[in-house]
Amino acid sequence: FYDDVFDECLKYGIEPVVTISHYEMPYHLATEYGGWRDSRLQDYFIRYCDTIFNRYKDKVKYWMTFNEINALAAPHDPWLCAGIQFKEGEDRWQTVANAAHNQLMASAKAVILGHKINPEFKIGCMIIYPLAYQHTCAPEDAIALKEQLESTYYFGDVQARGYYTNTCYSFMEKHGATIPVTEEEKQILLDGQVDYVAFSYYFSGVASAKPLEQGEGNVFAGATNPYLKQTDWGWTIDPVGLRVSLNNLYDRYQKPLFIVENGMGAVDTVEEGGSINDDYRIDYLAAHIEEFKKAVEIDKVDLMGYTPWGCIDLVSAGTGEMKKRYGFIYVDRDDVGNGTLKRSKKKSFNWYKKVIATNGEDLSND
Repeated sequence: FYDDVFDECLKYGIEPVVTISHYEMPYHLATEYGGWRDSRLQDYFIRYCDTIFNRYKDKVKYWMTFNEINALAAPHDPWLCAGIQFKEGEDRWQTVANAAHNQLMASAKAVILGHKINPEFKIGCMIIYPLAYQHTCAPEDAIALKEQLESTYYFGDVQARGYYTNTCYSFMEKHGATIPVTEEEKQILLDGQVDYVAFSYYFSGVASAKPLEQGEGNVFAGATNPYLKQTDWGWTIDPVGLRVSLNNLYDRYQKPLFIVENGMGAVDTVEEGGSINDDYRIDYLAAHIEEFKKAVEIDKVDLMGYTPWGCIDLVSAGTGEMKKRYGFIYVDRDDVGNGTLKRSKKKSFNWYKKVIATNGEDLSND
């Protein structure tokens, strides 16, 4: 199946980008081993990488090891990203530290193996980047902002710098956990630094030392930012924040960046005649493209690519709904499973086709 997919992409000059593990923990590994809390998963993951690296070494150049790996340390959903269900009486944060270490080791070993199989491989990490703004100029809010981003930098630091930084040790110590790394493993982490840093960006948040009124956002609910509009699901619309994020990450890591998820969940209406005029999606994406171009052209950030989420409607991972749609292609299916599965191009489809053809120079909505 994937040979056919890659062959078709390459035939049209489309460069495949493969996420090796994207929220799809094999059920057996979750139930029999407890997910990534078990260090044996490192070897299983590397056997998997060895298989796909060799199979597709002449078809795929760009890889990412784990999708949104830092979701574990928030921890938003350890079952989704690491196959972990906490047991009664278990030290949750020590389990997170152990599982995170196993994933980070697996990522480093995958980079080392991949470069050995094909030195032309570019292998990156992938993190959620939930940009946050300091609520006020109170010094305490500056510390709150620092602490809010620690779980993100925990994973980025190890994969992009090759070692557990002071931020990492401080973060786990605050939660009463220790990082189980040996001297031999420190060398593997150093040798297995990623080639680039990929991230998802949908919205920004607010950091405050004091409790604030919370917005209505699902999954990542946070304080309301009065300067920004929101989607129907309460996620802020913040194109300038993408430019800020690019600068933050590039200043910290000095490695090429890759925006691999960016988009807007919305309710799309099929009008009489079948048209779907999703101008709100076009406006969202155009504004974000304008801002990342500024990051490249004005701020001199090394940005290697951009892929929006996503090309076709699917069930939302955040809410389990079909009505929260991101795609350029509409799929006839509702939340309870009714529909023909017929696919239809939205207005944004031809708009984005034009954006690609002009390498982002023509963002007009004709």
